[in-house]
Amino acid sequence: MSALPLENRDGVIWLDGELVPWREAKVHVLTHSLHYGSSVFEGERVYGGKIFKLKEHSERLLASAKIVGYEVPYTVEQIEAASRLVVEKNGVTTGYVRPIAWRGSEVIGVSAKGAKIHVAIAAFPWPAYYGEEARKNGIKLLTSKWRRPAPDSAPTASKCAGLYMICTLSRDAAEAAGFQDALMLDYRGQVAEATGANIFLVMDGKLHTPTPDCFLDGITRRTVMDLARKRGYEIIERAIFPEELHKAQEIFLTGTAVEVIPVGVIDELKFTVGPITQQLQADYTALTQNFA
Repeated sequence: MSALPLENRDGVIWLDGELVPWREAKVHVLTHSLHYGSSVFEGERVYGGKIFKLKEHSERLLASAKIVGYEVPYTVEQIEAASRLVVEKNGVTTGYVRPIAWRGSEVIGVSAKGAKIHVAIAAFPWPAYYGEEARKNGIKLLTSKWRRPAPDSAPTASKCAGLYMICTLSRDAAEAAGFQDALMLDYRGQVAEATGANIFLVMDGKLHTPTPDCFLDGITRRTVMDLARKRGYEIIERAIFPEELHKAQEIFLTGTAVEVIPVGVIDELKFTVGPITQQLQADYTALTQNFA
């Protein structure tokens, strides 16, 4: 990916129904969502110039907005068309798409009544999230001190920007300690996810994964579960506690950005990049290279 800062690039961004030059896609400093964290967003991968699972992501964008109290002023079909247009106009063949919706600067204060809803979509090149070496040998996770909140204390079913503050804190702390990402527990002390990806444990040939009741049931998570079922693997969704991690023969993460990435270390524990992880990684790669 280019070393240029994100605001200083060539190309165009779709903003409120129009394509605007990349450097002119700006918002005011008093934008309500900037102050109160109510923007919602998606992350989508581009393979061969096509956006993977575009409809599902576009639907979730609108659903997230409803959860945090506003309506996106565009249909799923309009968001899809705009996303494809941005990819085409920016000449992205392998990359990332970032749709985002937010409340504008018409009002300030906790109440958002009267704030206009804006939408932007950007597309840009995006390499392997942790690098190719990590795809082979796995990444290192450090358990975070921050926990995923309960669903009655935060809009946990939405992909809302405010929910990611603890992810930033967690990952920054992990990287400072020599790890690549963080393992998030939930408000009950159960294993939840990484900072932006779901987690799977391979135990005696079966896949165990936390029940997504206070974090996103990821689109990539569901896709990989479908691939696993086609291979005949049993999938068990349940409460998983940190003290169980040492029982896993393999651990991997799934997410749009990370795709399928093995985990080699969690705190002091070490894991092998095993055959089930490798098989699902290969199956996911094949799917994303050949989807209609």
